[in-house]
Amino acid sequence: MDAAFTAEQDEIRRTLREILGKRCGPDEVKAAVRTAAGHDRELWQQLSRQLGLPGIAVAEEYGGVGCAPADLALACEETGRVLLPSPLLATAALCVPLVTALGTAAQRSALLPPLATGGLTAALAVSGPALATALALTGEDASGQWSGGGRAGGVQARADAAGGGWRLYGEAAQVLDGHSAGLLLVAAHTGGFARSRTLLFLVREDAPGLVRSRQAVLDETRPQARIELRDVPAELLGGEGADVLGALAATGRTASAVLAAEAVGAAGQALARTVEYVRGREQFGRAIGSFQAVKHRLADLYVQVQAARSAAYYAAWDPDQGGLALAQCLEALRMTAGEAIQLHGGIGFTWEHDAHLYFKRAAADELLFGPVHRLRAHAADRAGLFADPAAAMGPLPAPAAREASAPPASPSTSAPPPPPASPPAQEKVAV
Repeated sequence: MDAAFTAEQDEIRRTLREILGKRCGPDEVKAAVRTAAGHDRELWQQLSRQLGLPGIAVAEEYGGVGCAPADLALACEETGRVLLPSPLLATAALCVPLVTALGTAAQRSALLPPLATGGLTAALAVSGPALATALALTGEDASGQWSGGGRAGGVQARADAAGGGWRLYGEAAQVLDGHSAGLLLVAAHTGGFARSRTLLFLVREDAPGLVRSRQAVLDETRPQARIELRDVPAELLGGEGADVLGALAATGRTASAVLAAEAVGAAGQALARTVEYVRGREQFGRAIGSFQAVKHRLADLYVQVQAARSAAYYAAWDPDQGGLALAQCLEALRMTAGEAIQLHGGIGFTWEHDAHLYFKRAAADELLFGPVHRLRAHAADRAGLFADPAAAMGPLPAPAAREASAPPASPSTSAPPPPPASPPAQEKVAV
């Protein structure tokens, strides 16, 4: 394994950091999230046209850059540093892999080019607060019960009686960038109770019966919407026999690596801003950063952030480790953001301070994709850390099985214990 970055990757990161450094200060971020779109449309078009940011992991035949998902993760580390509000995560990390994996040749040719160039944005809609479950980040649901399970709730799909496609009805409460996306990928349950299955459907923003409303959320840089589907016409993504749950799980592994890199970028920037503050803030005639207690706290944060960065880079190379890396990076971001508020003193506790942007991102991401302890528990289950050793060894041979299953001997039939040995006679010594 060669852990060094290529010259092309270094150039992407340098260019992206330069553009975002000029356009994504804290004031610009706060202004962008309060727009109707929830992000700076002009900046999004610049990143799409100059860097091809949403098409980094899209094949060249569909108008993308043709890089690996690892390059998208490295780019998202830079967007995480400035908490960039954009449809990048919902479009490039969640929807593009699903269209690539499940879509027909005609659907890929029609959807991937505009998604890669930023002309079309997409959002993944799952019912209820089940995004982490649908992506198999905190557990695996082989039956797809999170999508409705054939009962009331969730999003239900039925074939159009006229043979003209499908109809959807239901709602999804937490859809990332769902209020502004031009295309919705809706996970819906179909088949009733007898032939229960989960499928993905394509819904355009102008579909009749579609109602979208932006929600008030803790982290405004992660805008969410409530999607209501009232007998909405939809197009099936791929075929009815597609392995939707498997594709969602594979997408979750890649998305977790992207989210880990984004979280560690935010944690590193929060730490850098805190170090800069304690160097200039004076108390008792000296900078507070010169006090030993402050140095120790910052040193602990530095070690935690660097360990999280190593985990994020490893997950970018091996997405199967994305869940564990995401847990470590989210924990590092939460700890760093909390310490940043503490070390900024009284001004850090004001809700309007910039440190709270990182604290809100840490809390919101853990609610959406975690929590940390469930991410780690699922990673441990996948690795078999808590499996029964006897079950893993298989059945015992016949003699050993008889010995193991034989009942213990009763006290009446067992041989009596030997009598205790008498103590040795003491030798008399003349004094």
